[in-house]
Amino acid sequence: MSNLVTGEAVILGLRAAKLPSRALAIALDLLVEVVALFVTLITVGTLTPDLDSAAGAAISLGLVVFFLVALPILIETLSRGRSLGKLALGLRVVRSDGGPVRFRHSLVRGLVGFFEIIFFSGIPAVITSLVDSQGRRLGDIFSGSLVVRERVPGAGRGREALPALPPQLMQALGGELVALDLSAVPDGLWLAVRQYLARLDQLDPAVALGMAQRLVGDLVSRTGHAAPYGVHPAAYLGAVLAERQRREWARAAGAHGIAAQQPHPQGPYPAHQPYQSAQPYQPPQPEPQQHLPQAQTPAPAPAPPTQPTQQPQPPQTAGGFAPPA
Repeated sequence: MSNLVTGEAVILGLRAAKLPSRALAIALDLLVEVVALFVTLITVGTLTPDLDSAAGAAISLGLVVFFLVALPILIETLSRGRSLGKLALGLRVVRSDGGPVRFRHSLVRGLVGFFEIIFFSGIPAVITSLVDSQGRRLGDIFSGSLVVRERVPGAGRGREALPALPPQLMQALGGELVALDLSAVPDGLWLAVRQYLARLDQLDPAVALGMAQRLVGDLVSRTGHAAPYGVHPAAYLGAVLAERQRREWARAAGAHGIAAQQPHPQGPYPAHQPYQSAQPYQPPQPEPQQHLPQAQTPAPAPAPPTQPTQQPQPPQTAGGFAPPA
């Protein structure tokens, strides 16, 4: 698995760059470097006209080493294998295992390249690139690096899309995906699947099919379930990756719902109380005075209630008029 996608998503299925494209990239880099060198030499000579010959020779030698050796090494290290010429032609320098180059690889390539390209006019580099199956020069062989083509011409044009799956096969595939145990699949394999699907349109069809089959084999060995017959390996990888994302989303949504139902650690928030009108002011009532205990005397018997005497009502006439008494 690690030999499929490594470093910064560098896929080993990309084609190795051959001599014509590499020579054109080197020519572009040398053109920019030589122009910058001459401009700097002219600027230094104009600003310091009183320099003696020894100081001028030392400055010139230092500028030549900087622009032709140090600057290419610095650019290749910081850009992870992409110089100006390689970036224009879609090339990149990687390690032999597919990872990005580091300073030691760029240092060896720059030192050896100065002699085989500039000092010997590129003759050793041309001979080695023609003999080597991957088009490497001496600097690549000594540093353990390789120049690959990141942009393959016509890689994403004219390619047929993945064949559509029948509905019955899609239903069966969905049932198998739900039953898969994805807990044993490592994160590195998921990363390789995502990077493969993202770079699928940039790969050669034969290389893409072989890599998809190897990735499916790694998934099958981890899950213990064979891939269904009739499904394209790339489509199966996409379906399994979508199922894993669906499970992660459901797990995150379930955890959020449980956290929302749990009570607040400091108690629930008080409910909103309706507005109540103000009550009239009541003065404070005086407190009853406390008397010292005295000898208890029998309370007098209550008097019987008196009945009120009824006054005789004067007779009333039929019309309701009462004569004065």
